Amino acid sequence: MSNETTKASEERMKKSIASLKETFASIRTGRASAGVFDKIQVNAYGTPSPLNQVANVSVPEARLIVIQPWDKALIGEIEKAIRSSELSLNPSNDGKLIRISIPPLTGERRKELQKQARASAEQCKIAIRNIRRDGNDELKRLLKNGVITEDDETKNAAELQKLTDSYCDQAMNVLDEKDKEIQTV
Repeated sequence: MSNETTKASEERMKKSIASLKETFASIRTGRASAGVFDKIQVNAYGTPSPLNQVANVSVPEARLIVIQPWDKALIGEIEKAIRSSELSLNPSNDGKLIRISIPPLTGERRKELQKQARASAEQCKIAIRNIRRDGNDELKRLLKNGVITEDDETKNAAELQKLTDSYCDQAMNVLDEKDKEIQTV
């Protein structure tokens, strides 16, 4: 039973790391990436829809993104959604395609992005530590109810701590990769 607690905690920790990677994908650096548009919602026929469900997003060059709507009637709505997003991008369209040139980052913007990335990584580490706390609480409950022994509780608490350390290290590695990307672009 206690092993199930550890496995459930590990699954939740994996999801925290996946969420951090998703967050980092949406942070725009000076390099073009289709991932920055994942959270953009387009008003398609009166219904908010994710951009990738109403258009094809491609990256033909390092600093260029091309968006091809499946219905050309949505081109204005797509453009409006991009302009109103917090990405600070200026799309241009020719009636068929939307082209977005990605400007290089300023030094100030790099620092701002690094600060944002560090805050996201710290939130991820807090979530991981909260998962450890929940797992430890569950182990204590199982011990109190006589489902596991003190030795099992101690062994599984140590395993949870190892998992916590490992996933916090993973979060820092993901942050280091994003930091390098922000600095080198």
